[in-house]
Amino acid sequence: MFRHRVVLALLLLFLTPVCTQAQSAPASAAQQIAPRKTSKPYTGDLSIFDSPGRDERLQINRVMDILEIAPGKTVADIGAGSGWFTVRAARRVTETGSVYAVDINPEATRYIDKRAQKEGLHNVKTVLSKSDDPQLPANQIDSVLLLKTYHEVDKPVVLLQNLRASLRPGAKVGVIDRNGNGENHGVASDIVIKEASEAGYALQSRYDFVKGDGMDYFLVFAVKD
Repeated sequence: MFRHRVVLALLLLFLTPVCTQAQSAPASAAQQIAPRKTSKPYTGDLSIFDSPGRDERLQINRVMDILEIAPGKTVADIGAGSGWFTVRAARRVTETGSVYAVDINPEATRYIDKRAQKEGLHNVKTVLSKSDDPQLPANQIDSVLLLKTYHEVDKPVVLLQNLRASLRPGAKVGVIDRNGNGENHGVASDIVIKEASEAGYALQSRYDFVKGDGMDYFLVFAVKD
């Protein structure tokens, strides 16, 4: 009997650390937070963004009114793509203002350069940017729009932080996107608001009139006081 008790005690002594490790493993795994998913940046035919009726579907004139895009203002179109929004903003600000068409795709910036020349817009400046830095001049920008682009940004907080130095006091930053899981060409609006807050921005207003499909949203931010 005594021998059996000794063997049992030794077994318990050796098994106890193993059990402790097994119990602690799930807790450490739970502490690991995976980065949110993003969509692959579009690199296809740029002309698809100029589909008929897009102005009406996105109510782009109302969007520009809310962002206070007016003659003499300087605008940044981040993720400019084909320049669809760039040329509309360029006409709105007139020759007294300017528009920076920002994109990480060199095909996009070349496309916009040719488009602006063809349409006689001399106030458009293209910027081949980095994925986490728009590389805009300091203290120059009055209004910014990320149109169906935010879900492709893999480091959104860093991008927005780097953008801040380029903004003039009172500048407005707009995000138009659709609700999604990040990798399906959409991202939840609450995630955008959270990430913008981490980057030092405050939500000024939110709208759901864009396209009126219950999926698209329009958020407007300003740098926190």
